[in-house]
Amino acid sequence: MSVSCPPGSSRYFIGAGDTFFSIAQRFNTTAAAIEAVNPNANPNNLVVGSLICIPSGARPPSTCPGRVYTVRSGDTMFAIANTQGVSLAALEAANPAVDPNRLSVGQLICIPTGPAPGPTPRPCPPNTTSYTVKAGDTFFTLAQHFSTSVEAIRRANPSVDPNALQIGQHLCIPR
Repeated sequence: MSVSCPPGSSRYFIGAGDTFFSIAQRFNTTAAAIEAVNPNANPNNLVVGSLICIPSGARPPSTCPGRVYTVRSGDTMFAIANTQGVSLAALEAANPAVDPNRLSVGQLICIPTGPAPGPTPRPCPPNTTSYTVKAGDTFFTLAQHFSTSVEAIRRANPSVDPNALQIGQHLCIPR
């Protein structure tokens, strides 16, 4: 069955463990508002992968200590923190109702303003260049692209797990 959402609302795919209440918390709306725009959905029998509509006006709390950001395809909390210049801890603290493992395209989150607590990325040492990890990057593909070796990238980034690269992560690539 195809779901056509009212103007100004957004589509959302039901995930494992979702309830109207948990979805409402994530989008800072109410279960009743979600039910109102989804009259054919049974809130007691949500099917993983089915589509519902999230009512317009679903926003982060008015107590957002910063600006609002709309989650895009491929975003992670780590990548958003890096691209928005805040620490992951500050981003998570500003969005306590957001499950960082279940971001949804179109979801609104709060980007805190002010100095980011915690360590800032270290500058790259001489003879290296700064690089921001993109989707699909591995140490091997980066080594090929920058005409260096995987081992050289490892030495330049001793605290980075090459098997757990995150989109938006900062690396130093040997020249």
